[in-house]
Amino acid sequence: MNSHLYFYRLLVSDGKTRIGVSRFMVERDFSVQLWLERRHDAVVLSLYRFPGWLNKGFRFFGNLFSPTIKAEDLSGLLRDLSLMLRSGIPIIEGLRAIAAEVRFGASPGTATVATLLHEELEGGTTVSQAFARHADIFPEIVCNLVDIGNESGTLDKMLMEASRHLERVTAMGRNVRRALIYPIFVFAAIIGAAAFWLYYVIPNLSELFRQLHAKMPPLTQAVIRFSEWLSANFVLSVVILSVILLVPWLVFRYSRDARTSLYSIGHRLPISGVLLRTSGMAFLTEHLALLIRAGLDMAQSLKILERATRDEYYKESLGDIRGVVERGERLNVAMRMTDRFPPLALRMIAVGEDTGTLDEQLEYLAVEYRQRLDHLVASLSEIIKPAVIVLAGLLFIFIVVVLLLPVYDLIRQSMAIPGA
Repeated sequence: MNSHLYFYRLLVSDGKTRIGVSRFMVERDFSVQLWLERRHDAVVLSLYRFPGWLNKGFRFFGNLFSPTIKAEDLSGLLRDLSLMLRSGIPIIEGLRAIAAEVRFGASPGTATVATLLHEELEGGTTVSQAFARHADIFPEIVCNLVDIGNESGTLDKMLMEASRHLERVTAMGRNVRRALIYPIFVFAAIIGAAAFWLYYVIPNLSELFRQLHAKMPPLTQAVIRFSEWLSANFVLSVVILSVILLVPWLVFRYSRDARTSLYSIGHRLPISGVLLRTSGMAFLTEHLALLIRAGLDMAQSLKILERATRDEYYKESLGDIRGVVERGERLNVAMRMTDRFPPLALRMIAVGEDTGTLDEQLEYLAVEYRQRLDHLVASLSEIIKPAVIVLAGLLFIFIVVVLLLPVYDLIRQSMAIPGA
């Protein structure tokens, strides 16, 4: 279910009209009308759904100002709410208590989200609707688990499952980011040093070389001309650099064809292929195990998983798998037809389908691929460190060859003059 942006005009009980814009995750416009009338005790005079492209624009700018919460804090919110429900505290009181925790060191984002949910429930919405209305905060899989828990009377259990799931997914991303901290820091230092040399050191050295009529090699002359151009066109160089960095990001973000091509290339390369396959399988098996264990059927689970994954290589495969499963084939047969999944996973999934323990087999696979990912990230971080040092050394050698050797020649010439 996708979220849609609506403009509405209401006639409230005091005779005044009220207008507003809000996003709803619904399938029919009539559901929005019912919610608005119940929430505001009003009559809907007009209701208009914005086009999809305009919805995306509002979502982009709205996310800049919408309440933000870290994944770790969101997991903690769900866990605390689960514990309170398990102890018999009504959900509205639990949310009120979580919002009040900000005075005792809780995250402001947690308090804000708890307050939003509390206001939704006080306005007469169900728990499922309250979570679904804030799809920019809660992942779709969390909304589905809440919906299942609300209907089956196991909301505390589903909230705890969602909390643990977010913790595991966050841990995978955190490990990858930790491995990238060192190379990013070193590259930032290298870029900063290069910028300092290009904008300050090299122009001063070039003036010295001209005053002394030094003979410079072609490579040194090229670097000096480039540095002088950058100094004379500082604003233009910043604009060009921004375009070089921003355009690929925009293309990757908004062009599915570009993402598909890039992920396909990444899966075929040696190192990136191993990393993408391992992280992708850890993500897919973790999500699918959770959805099946929650009671969703296979086709619905695959549909949710297809929307949740960001790897277009696997997203395309999941669409094909879902089509085959909907025709009556088993999951392992459908996955085998795509020829994109490792034999280990296919074999264990087949065993799970034969024995009725598919969720357990998927959980075993998720644990295995998470461990592989941790080991792979640790190994890559150890490989990256010497590679970055070598790159820094090559940059230093380049500086020596281009700039310091002419300086050395000048010093040697000046020392040779008295003995001439």
